[in-house]
Amino acid sequence: MSKGFASNYRIVLLAAGILASFGCVALRLLDLHVFERERLISFVDRARRQITVEPSKRGDILDEKGDRLATSRSVIVLGVDPQALLKTDEPKWPELARLIGMPLSELTRIFSTKTRTEAPSAVADVTLASTSNLAAATPEAVESLNQDRLIRWAKLSETVEESTYDQILKLGVKGVYGNRNYTRAYPHNQLAAHLIGFVNKAGEPAAGIEAFADFYLRGQDGWRESEKDGLRRELAQFRNREVSASAGYSVRLSIDSAIQHIVEQEIDAIVKKFSPDKVTIIVSDPHSGFVLALGNYPTFNLNEYNLLSKSEMGMMRNVAITDILDPGSTFKIVAAAGALNDGLVTPATRFDCSIDSIEYKGKPRRFMRDDHPFDHPLTVAEIISHSSNVGAAQLGMKLGENKLYDYARAFGFGEKTGFPFGGEVSGFLNPVDKWSGIDITRIPAGYSISATPMQIHYAMATIASGGILMRPQIIRQVSDDSGETVYNFTGSVRRHVLSTKTAEQMARMLQKVVSKEGTAPMAAIPNFEVAGKTGTAQKLIDGRYSARNHVGSFVGFFPASRPRVVMTVIVDDGRPPNGRVGYGSVVAAPSFKNIAEQLIQYLDIKPVIEPGRNLVVMEGGRR
Repeated sequence: MSKGFASNYRIVLLAAGILASFGCVALRLLDLHVFERERLISFVDRARRQITVEPSKRGDILDEKGDRLATSRSVIVLGVDPQALLKTDEPKWPELARLIGMPLSELTRIFSTKTRTEAPSAVADVTLASTSNLAAATPEAVESLNQDRLIRWAKLSETVEESTYDQILKLGVKGVYGNRNYTRAYPHNQLAAHLIGFVNKAGEPAAGIEAFADFYLRGQDGWRESEKDGLRRELAQFRNREVSASAGYSVRLSIDSAIQHIVEQEIDAIVKKFSPDKVTIIVSDPHSGFVLALGNYPTFNLNEYNLLSKSEMGMMRNVAITDILDPGSTFKIVAAAGALNDGLVTPATRFDCSIDSIEYKGKPRRFMRDDHPFDHPLTVAEIISHSSNVGAAQLGMKLGENKLYDYARAFGFGEKTGFPFGGEVSGFLNPVDKWSGIDITRIPAGYSISATPMQIHYAMATIASGGILMRPQIIRQVSDDSGETVYNFTGSVRRHVLSTKTAEQMARMLQKVVSKEGTAPMAAIPNFEVAGKTGTAQKLIDGRYSARNHVGSFVGFFPASRPRVVMTVIVDDGRPPNGRVGYGSVVAAPSFKNIAEQLIQYLDIKPVIEPGRNLVVMEGGRR
């Protein structure tokens, strides 16, 4: 055979190779078109499909008069695709940097970095650019990013105002664009901070009304599905599904900003004068249970919650419902009201309060001492007005352990008030079978029991309401973005505790507390009926009651015969000047009066007073 021709063996080998190659191609095409068809179609669909989320606006939180306590403002998340930048736009970069408050050097660095290695933060950045809402990131979007591994889009700012964005658009820097989002703002900064709560940077509500009413406040995000080109720009002509965003409902509270401001100003004055550890002031409507104001110290600025250090995080705690204290003499209304309600005594029934012990159920029981001796037997009314520990203990003994416990629970002690926020505690009230031998002499005077300021407040409100324990309320109304009412809230009764007659008797006796013979003449308001009770409890320090550390309080209402307002002032470890003791009459009662006089003007409360009677305000006073 001539050397110019291949051998038959080579021809067969070449043909076999060619046939094998075609066979492999055929098998691969079969695999792609039959076995891998669904996966590939899905991949292409994901690569081309774009789901863009339109964020919804969160509803406003309003006060009683419609003033905004929390609102959502529109901001622009501004970003850049560095690969789309034009050299001719470079002279505009300094003005852009100025508008967004960024150093020109940093802006230049971002613009000069064409791609960046994917990282968790970068995934968030790109998702924000493509969906306008990090919370709406879809698995498809994240998977698409994972396939690319490199990211072109970079965030410049996430808080650009609408007006600023308009100026940025006028610059016409190609490759710089923004997506609209909403951020939460609190116009009054720290006003009612513990009631309002806040929305954090991740868009999650934290505490207060923001968390409790989130179901109403949060809106429904909208979205649209379309296709994108090779540069990931939307092809609007291929948009096939679209759902508009729905704004959240607005929530109107019973809080009045003016009253809240009065309360917080008074708290500031207390802090400046007495340097206490904590302060709580609560104002409410006795008949409906609606809270008109609630302030605590320490507090914080809702717009700067993220600036608090770890040691300052306790400032966010609503101590009115989370912290407990011995109520002290404010609890004496329970034993007195219970004995009156059961017909065991009358306001004129007398008790020997000069003794230091008494036999009870066959055993001698030693009383807590009173601050000063009494030279005559005290009536029930005088036991309340003079705040006698010995007298209160004897009223408790009249009732007996079981009845005293039942009335304490009826007044709301030992159980949550139902205040509509998380974190509320139940306080501490042992069942009778766990009482010690001296508890019958301690509990009627407000020791061996612990309560929250909210529990103490609504116990007094029970007398002001005519014997009915109300549930604390703070939301009055929910309305949609057009102003139409969705739901109205009304007062909620927890239980009937006392007869109307007993409540009226207690109100008259509590008026004696602010007379010149009582423990709180500093709370008296000329020509107005004021009813209330002082309280001073020694604090437990290292397991022992301290003679130097006290919780001073005053809880009251006015006008006594037709109550409009119930108010509680509690000052924890107030330190009066000149080494004086932080009695309730010293650190709390004057603040009750200061606030009450302003409320009389603001709420146009008319005086109700018996003819010929004149309450004289005196300096000083006992606890």
